[in-house]
Amino acid sequence: MTAVSNPLREGLAADRVTNPCSIVFFGASGDLFKRMLLPAVYSMRLRGTLPTDFALVGFARSQYTDESFRTYCRQQLELFMPADSKPEGALWDDFARRISYIAADFNDTRHFVALKERLAQNDRDLGTAGNHLFYLSTPPPVFPEIIKHLKKAGLEKDPEGWTRIIVEKPFGTDLASARTLQRAIEAVFPENEIYRIDHYLGKEPVQDIIALRFANTIFEPIWNRNYVQNLQITSAESLGVEERGGYYDNAGALRDMIQNHVINLLALVAMEPPISANADDIREEKYKVLSAIEPPAHAAVWSMSARGQYGPGTIDGRAVKGYRQEQDVAPDSNTETFAAAK
Repeated sequence: MTAVSNPLREGLAADRVTNPCSIVFFGASGDLFKRMLLPAVYSMRLRGTLPTDFALVGFARSQYTDESFRTYCRQQLELFMPADSKPEGALWDDFARRISYIAADFNDTRHFVALKERLAQNDRDLGTAGNHLFYLSTPPPVFPEIIKHLKKAGLEKDPEGWTRIIVEKPFGTDLASARTLQRAIEAVFPENEIYRIDHYLGKEPVQDIIALRFANTIFEPIWNRNYVQNLQITSAESLGVEERGGYYDNAGALRDMIQNHVINLLALVAMEPPISANADDIREEKYKVLSAIEPPAHAAVWSMSARGQYGPGTIDGRAVKGYRQEQDVAPDSNTETFAAAK
C-alpha cells in the first residue's frame, strides 16, 4: 500500500508529522467527507504524516454505530482510494480501531456533551493529548449551531492541549451572511484557532502550482502579460450532484465552484512570487491579485457571464438523470449547474 509521492513537496510543512490529536468531522456521512476528507486522512496515514496517536470521530445525523461507521469508512476508501492504497492489513486495522461515531442532532447540547466524553476517552486510551481539531464539513447555515453547542459543552478549549476549528466553503451565501458567520465564530474561538479552508487547495495538482511556477526556470521568466495573452480556467466534472441535491439547489455552480475553487486557482496562477513559502506570505500575494481585479458593472454582468443547467444525457455510455430529476432538487429548479464569467 502506497500513497502518491511528489518529490517537489519534500520538506514542506504538509509532509511533517503533527502532534497527537482527535479529528472530529461534523457532517461525516456527507459527500465531502467520503470523497475528499476521509481519503485525505487515510493518505496521510499511508504517507506517515498522520501522528501515531490520533483518533477520528464522525459526528452526523445518520444512524451508525462505531462498528458500522468503520465499515462505511472502509467501503468509501475502497471506492475513492487508488488501487495500490486500499484499506487492508495491519495498517488498516490500526486506523479502524481509532475511528468512532456519534449519531447526533446538531441542535442538541447533550450530543456535544457525549462528544466531550468521547474525546476524553480518546485522550486516555489513544494518547491524543487533549488536542482537538473540529472540521465543519456541513452547510454554512449549520455552522453557528455547531459552534454554539461546542461552547455550551465546554469544547471550545482544553486545558491539556490545543483546539482548532476548520470551516469549509462556502463561507456564507453573501457578504452579510459571511460577516454574521464570522462574528459567531470569533465570539467563541480566537483567530489563531480558526482555519477557513477551501478543500480544493488540498488537491496535489493545486498545491504544485507554486512549485511549478516559481521553482521552474522554464516557465517563470515568461509567466507574465508580455507572453500570456489570456488566462482561461476550466473546472469540469463528469459527476452530477448525486447525493448533494439538498445543498446544491441552494448554492449553484457560481457559489459552489467559482467564488471559491476557481478564484483560488486564479490567485495562485496570477500572483507574484511570495517572499517565503509561509502561509501568511502566500495569502498576502493572493490578496493583492484579488484586490487588483475590477468587478464588472452591474449592467455588464449579463454580457460577461452565462448560466446553464444539465439535462438528461449519457456519461461514458451510461444514461444519467437531468438536474431536475436528481434527489432533493426542486422539479422546477432554476439553479445553475454551469457558470462562466470573464
